[in-house]
Amino acid sequence: MSSAQHEPPANSTAGDSTGPISGTGTETPLPPTGSAEPVAPVAVDVPLPEGLPTAPQPGTAGLPFEPPRALRYKVRRNLLENRWLRIALVVIAFAACGAAILNMVHTQTGTAGFVVGVALAVLPVPLVLGAYHWLDRVEPKPARLLLFCFGWGACAATLVAILANDWATSLLISHQVGGGETLGASLVAPLVEESSKAAPLLLIFLFRRRDFTGIVDGAVYAGFTATGFAFTENILYIGRSVMDGSNDGGTGIAATVMTFVMREVMSPFAHPLFTSMTAVGFGLAAISRKRWQRICAPIAGWIFAMLMHGTWNSAPVLGPLGFFGVYFLFMMPVFALMVWLVIWSRGNELRVVGKQLAVYVAAGWIARPVPLVLASMRTRKQARALARFQRGPTGDKAMREYQGFATSLALLRERVARGLAVQDFAEREQELLHHLWERKETVEGVFDRVGEQEWYRTHPPLATAWAGAPTPGFGYPYPQRPGYTPYPQRPGPGYAPYPHTQPPGYGQQPFVPQQQTPPQYGRPPYAAQQYGGQQYAPRAYAPQQPWPYAPQPQQPSPYAPQQPPQQPAVPSQAQPSPAAEQPPAES
Repeated sequence: MSSAQHEPPANSTAGDSTGPISGTGTETPLPPTGSAEPVAPVAVDVPLPEGLPTAPQPGTAGLPFEPPRALRYKVRRNLLENRWLRIALVVIAFAACGAAILNMVHTQTGTAGFVVGVALAVLPVPLVLGAYHWLDRVEPKPARLLLFCFGWGACAATLVAILANDWATSLLISHQVGGGETLGASLVAPLVEESSKAAPLLLIFLFRRRDFTGIVDGAVYAGFTATGFAFTENILYIGRSVMDGSNDGGTGIAATVMTFVMREVMSPFAHPLFTSMTAVGFGLAAISRKRWQRICAPIAGWIFAMLMHGTWNSAPVLGPLGFFGVYFLFMMPVFALMVWLVIWSRGNELRVVGKQLAVYVAAGWIARPVPLVLASMRTRKQARALARFQRGPTGDKAMREYQGFATSLALLRERVARGLAVQDFAEREQELLHHLWERKETVEGVFDRVGEQEWYRTHPPLATAWAGAPTPGFGYPYPQRPGYTPYPQRPGPGYAPYPHTQPPGYGQQPFVPQQQTPPQYGRPPYAAQQYGGQQYAPRAYAPQQPWPYAPQPQQPSPYAPQQPPQQPAVPSQAQPSPAAEQPPAES
């Protein structure tokens, strides 16, 4: 190719410059500098191979050839992109870890100790998991993530902890370090166990960020992980106490009872409490906009979890008095503080839901009472109960799904309001609005009823002493629609809330209290009556009538001791009257 093909003409401007296409002798125009409009390239003059059809032009339908009936080529994906394959691999890995840990525990405890340990260790599990399930009612977490956390704690984390603790303790003892077992329990065990229990929190935080939105989510994930870990560890410790008692010639009942009381009665929330410190760090990182906070908060929570774990493991060395001092003066206050924190965080999430859903009320996507109802767990429960009463299981399911989608939408918008980057926010918001719109007609009446009751409860109407409640429309935010039913009617002909038959249309119109005005003073509220053929009108009060609200004279108490009535003195006929004995006046 000549140099003229490589260099544009000297008199050409930047707007109409051209350049060659490599490998051909033709030229294609280049887009002008600073212009955003693409320029259509010139067709390359290349001879087409024999049998190659040309592509269909834009606007034409169909291909220039018939597609094959049997496809020989399929989309090839990466092996780990298959969801079911990933689930199968996780299940197989947990099963292998579980089999290995059960074999190790059975070897260290024996058959009797293993059976007794399993029977006693499973007792607090439903209590602890039930508490975290109660906490996770605002935005329930996916069941697969909760099972993943529990399986990780019961199988993987326990296996890593047992192997690492045994190796570290043996290493300290072999180097003749004084108090190797105590040092391993106070330093090595907290480091290994809290790191292994924090691993699933880190994985969910990195790869399932949309399911990790705050402190409550972290506490729930940490609770399920630590409960699984404590379950397997309790089997080991209780089984060892049974085995040690049997080797000493006894039944080991006292040691087993003591171990059960110490680990499952006094401290069933010990491991969940330690791991919750790490969870609080991840929860703060999930709602933080600064990079250094997202990095330092989980690390600080992890360090504090290790300090608490090490303090708890070192408490038995201090003796009974020191142990109970650590338990009552340190562990219990921290546990109470953590309970308050997670409950406050859940209440804050409810307030956020009520605040953020107001935007969609203004846009017309949801009804006015929805933010008020979804901002309280009590009204949420009432809405589900009323939906179940009116529509049965179908209504309960629709209400539960509506509450879940609305809560997710509110928390999603809260993250955007905080300035956090949310991937595909518009698509996710539209998807949630679509789900809410599909169920709006089913649950709208329930929200109206529950929202009206909640509004009346928080804004009680004022009433005078002689009148009832104000007329509807005075400060009431929920106007009644035609056909509004004030009481839920059970479907079926002839049903009425009372056993006697009601007139047609009963319960279809809301009860409207009548405005009552006090009667004017001096004018009776009753009409004239007919007595003896003559019209009788009661007279009005006289002008000198005292004010009706003036204080009345003091009345004697009916319970005061009564004095006998005094009889008036009757003059005796034998004695003359003093007036008769007086002499007559002189004239």
